[in-house]
Parts: sequence; structure tokens; C-alpha cells
Amino acid sequence: MTNTSIRPGQIWLDTNGNRIHAHGGSILHLDGTFYWYGENKERSKPGSGIWHWGVRCYSSPDLYHWTDEGLIIPPVEDDPESPLHPAQMTDRPHIIHDTRTGRYVCWLKVMGAGGLQTSTVLVADRVLGPYEIVRTGLRPLGMSAGDFDLTVEPGDGKGYYFFERVHSELICADLTDDYTGTTGYYSTHFPRHRPPDVREAPAHFTRNGLHYLFTSGTTAYFPNRSEVAVARTYHGPWTVLGDPHPADPTGTSFRSQISSVFRHPAKEDLYIALADRWLPDVPAHVAKQAPDLFRRMFAGELVDPDNDLAAVVEDTSVADYVWLPIRFEGDMPILDWHDEWRVEDYR
Repeated sequence: MTNTSIRPGQIWLDTNGNRIHAHGGSILHLDGTFYWYGENKERSKPGSGIWHWGVRCYSSPDLYHWTDEGLIIPPVEDDPESPLHPAQMTDRPHIIHDTRTGRYVCWLKVMGAGGLQTSTVLVADRVLGPYEIVRTGLRPLGMSAGDFDLTVEPGDGKGYYFFERVHSELICADLTDDYTGTTGYYSTHFPRHRPPDVREAPAHFTRNGLHYLFTSGTTAYFPNRSEVAVARTYHGPWTVLGDPHPADPTGTSFRSQISSVFRHPAKEDLYIALADRWLPDVPAHVAKQAPDLFRRMFAGELVDPDNDLAAVVEDTSVADYVWLPIRFEGDMPILDWHDEWRVEDYR
């Protein structure tokens, strides 16, 4: 199958003609090859009881053609208590390559009963695995840790962990030298009362000495208005710049949620926002209702059980991807809609 461009929101197939499953994903560039990994949702049909089917990875020479490299972290089918059991609500893998040791460190978010969210940490000698669990049931800093991003300072190799302290605020924590835990030093940002205003899905990147964070509101799989903030250090202080999707009148970030930002290594200034369109069949006017409904729910109000959102069947096995290049107006990152775009059109 020959692809010569990126088409946001369209069904994306691998080189075998199968739908790609790398949701909540990120890209690593190693020795001239791009590795795109994420949640495998191929069996996450409504009523299946399957939240995930492991972590899948794809490789590519050009960001257009993706070869299925299989499950780098397979599900554990015979142990319901394992964080890798398909019924466990495990998602958002992020992998750090420790260039000092050559080791790969992967963190996973695990949503447990009663709203408690923990982390599982795995390590491998190769990006494609096998990965071994070294920590599970981890509560970083004693907190319930939700959506997150991991990043490493290129100069000194120091690692940082941005995560949503569930339904409260965003935390930036220093990682230990081996990237498998936190040191205890952290800072707090963007305090909010409750969903949907609490910031989740942090996606960190740097440009021209500035740090940026894309975040979304908390409306489950329904999209909402993104927010971008800027700072001069990992720990802030952070200044909110506003919505990076100003041309989207629906306020749903083109019906997607950003999971990570990837800087193309062969381009002077090409940053790509990787996002999931979790519910591609939900019309924008229906998705637009989500923030108000969640705000009322978490404020303790009764909501109409016959609203449009209640009728949505959340089938993440057909989720699509919205990859868009970032342009900058001064220090403000902007995401414009493109039906089709090419890496070759950027310097």
C-alpha cells in the first residue's frame, strides 16, 4: 500500500492493509527508523469487557508507511489482577530511551476501582521488547496519577514526569536517575475544581528554549477545547496561551485529543501534534455538549438521561488519528486543519 501524504481523521492502514492500533501514542526515532507505539484497541468492542489488548508498535522509514511490529507489551490473559489483563483499564504508554544504558523504560496508567489510578513501570533492552514489569501499583508521590507524559532533558539526561493528579491539578515531578520512579521533588500547576476543567492528557515539547504543554479538559472519550501553556523551565511558572485550535468553531479540537508532540529530526522546525479521534462517528454538534454535561454531573446536578451523549456507543476499536503540523505565531503554537499534508512541504 503506497501513501504519499498524511490525511487527518481518515482510516489509517498498515502495510498489511490492517487498521493501525497505536492509540494514546508517541513516536521514537532510532537509527533512521520511526517507531510509533500505543494502546492496541483492536478488540475493544462495546460489551467485550476488553479495555486493551496490549501495546502495539509500528515502524516506518517516512511517517507514511507503517509496518506492524506486533505487540511489544502483550496482554496477560490468565491473571485478572495483572495490570496487563485485557479487562484492566490500562492505557497511555510512554517510553523513554535511556541513552546512558541503552535501556527502554515504559510507564503505563492503570485506572482502578473507586477512581484510584496507579502506574506500572516496565523495562526492556530493545524498543520492541520483551518488556519486564519492575514496578506496579505505584502511586507517584502518594498521589492518584492519571494521564501523563514523560520527557528527558537532552543536555543532562534528567527525566521529568507530567501527570494529572486525578480531578485536581497538574504535577511536574522529577524522575529518578533510572526513570523508574520519582525523587520526591515536584511542582503543582493549573489547579481546578473538578472535571471538565481539570487538565489532562499533557503533551510536552520544547522549542527555542521555551517549554510548551498541550492539555485537554476531562470529558472521558468525548473531545473538548484544548489549551496550551508556555514556560521557561519544566517546573514553570506556566502561562496559559489559550486554545491552539482557534479555527475550530465547535471547540472540540477538531474532535480529537492530543496525546504527544513529535519533532521531526530531519526538519528545521517541524513539530507534529499526534491526536486520537476516539469517537469518529460522533458528530461535532453532539461532542460539543460534553463539557457542559460533565460540569453539571460533577457539580452534583441531575442530568437528562435522554441527552445526545447518552446515546453514543463508545467503540474505541474504530478510533482514528488526527496528526497536524504545528505553526507558530510568535510563541503561540497553532494547529490548522489540513485534509491532507506532506512532510516534504516543510523545511
